Amino acid sequence: MAQFEFSQWLFDWIFSVKTFYFEWDVGNQTKSKTKHEVETVESEEVFSDDNLVPLGIQIQPEVAEPRFAVIGQTKSGRILHVVFALRIEKIRIISARPAHKKERFFYEKALRQE
Repeated sequence: MAQFEFSQWLFDWIFSVKTFYFEWDVGNQTKSKTKHEVETVESEEVFSDDNLVPLGIQIQPEVAEPRFAVIGQTKSGRILHVVFALRIEKIRIISARPAHKKERFFYEKALRQE
C-alpha cells in the first residue's frame, strides 16, 4: 500500500485553485470503474469538496513521477481516496477508490476539527 507524506505546498495549492482541470489517459479512465466501481466524474467531484483532505506526496513505493493523494466526498456522499499526478496545471487521476475505514475516520476527524 502506498504511503504519503504531508506537503504544505499541496495543501496551499489545492485550497487556492478555483477551478480544476483534468487530463485522462485511456487506461486510467476505465481502471477505477473496473477495479473499484468509481466513475471518472466521481473522481473529479472530490476536488470540489470544500472539506477535501490532502494526504500529501507519495513516498513509498518510489515512483518516477510525483504522485499526490486526497480524500474527499462526491456529490452522492461517497468518500473516495484519489491518487493523481500534476501535468502542466492539470490533474491526471491515477486511481480512485472508496476510502478504507481508517481513511474515512481521518476524513471525518478533519471535518470535526474545522
